[in-house]
Amino acid sequence: MTSKSMRSFAGGILVAAGICGAAYFFDSEETASTKTVEKLSDDEMKNKLTSEGYVIHTEIEYQEQLDELKANQEVAEKGTSEKIIYRTVLKVTKGMTSIDVGKHLKRSKIIPNAQDFFNEVEKKGKANNLRPGSYVIDSEMETEEIISIIFK
Repeated sequence: MTSKSMRSFAGGILVAAGICGAAYFFDSEETASTKTVEKLSDDEMKNKLTSEGYVIHTEIEYQEQLDELKANQEVAEKGTSEKIIYRTVLKVTKGMTSIDVGKHLKRSKIIPNAQDFFNEVEKKGKANNLRPGSYVIDSEMETEEIISIIFK
């Protein structure tokens, strides 16, 4: 780029900045003087918001609704004392390890932690006793019971 074209470019930027600045200052004064602020009373504001679909509550009404909601949740939690039992059919194939079994049982929500299951199998020394087959396991079974079923 030559020095002449660089000067032309810089001049163009200055002219553009000046036009933008003038438009900003002259336009902002004009719009500020033509704006009118509509003052509404409390009742007029409530009526306008209600007509647009909003629900308006006082602080006390809001707090009462929150308290009622919390009470309903507590009742619902007390009413649902049923325990969910998960059941899965575990298909052990040749080449699977106790780590694979633990991961499958974790995915099926039978055990909470696959690593703890693996550690328990290792502690009992049954890692090499895994036999291929299909086993029905559910979440009510204890870890020792699961190990005794799968590892012969």
